Amino acid sequence: MANYESVLIARQDLGASQVSSIVSDLSDVIKKEGGEVVRVDNWGLKNLAYRIKKNRKGHYVVMNIAAPAKAIAEFERIMRFNEDIIRYMTIKVDEFSEDSSSSSDKDSVEE
Repeated sequence: MANYESVLIARQDLGASQVSSIVSDLSDVIKKEGGEVVRVDNWGLKNLAYRIKKNRKGHYVVMNIAAPAKAIAEFERIMRFNEDIIRYMTIKVDEFSEDSSSSSDKDSVEE
């Protein structure tokens, strides 16, 4: 199985519980296809650089996924048809990156 990092932006008018519901539905798709969601990082509501489909803000979610390619294809197909997701991008990575805030905390403790 390969490692993937997926970022999705959900509409600004959704609540946190609705975004969590979308993420859990997408996680179920990955699990059903034989993959595993390693980590979900919800960044919350952020300003967009430019308007996308009349939205100025969006809920950002980053997912680390270990899954076969067919699971990612189904995952992206589901996101394409979901009207609550305004943008998404999935890339293949060699290994998952550590959280940048935790690595900077480690550096400051060691000094």
